[in-house]
Amino acid sequence: MHGIEWIVEAQGCRPGALRDESVLQSLFDEIVRDLDLHPVGETRWHQFPGNGGITGLCLLSESHLAVHTFPEHQSLCLNLFCCRPRTDWNFENELRDRLGAAQVRVRKILRPYATSEEHLASIAQSVEAER
Repeated sequence: MHGIEWIVEAQGCRPGALRDESVLQSLFDEIVRDLDLHPVGETRWHQFPGNGGITGLCLLSESHLAVHTFPEHQSLCLNLFCCRPRTDWNFENELRDRLGAAQVRVRKILRPYATSEEHLASIAQSVEAER
């Protein structure tokens, strides 16, 4: 059994969209719906003063969905962690459509919960050798 984490970075985004909570809330709503995620409360948003960006966090029964926007750099960083596997979501197209992103980089990391027997044996040997 393993979880999955997506680390998403988008550059060349429209600064106005990166300052618009409704755009980001719509993005979160679609991710939650499409991946059948389960929020445990309302998403929390923090708008930084002036022309600053937004930080958003949605606590999920599966883990979390977070975003940080940087309008001054036309960029966004998004992180989604799920405690059980999910199908891939088209972050690239959605961020291009919603935010005008020129580049989107998506990294997907499998997060195993149990250590393999071989790895456990190696750890035990290392502990024994230190004694």
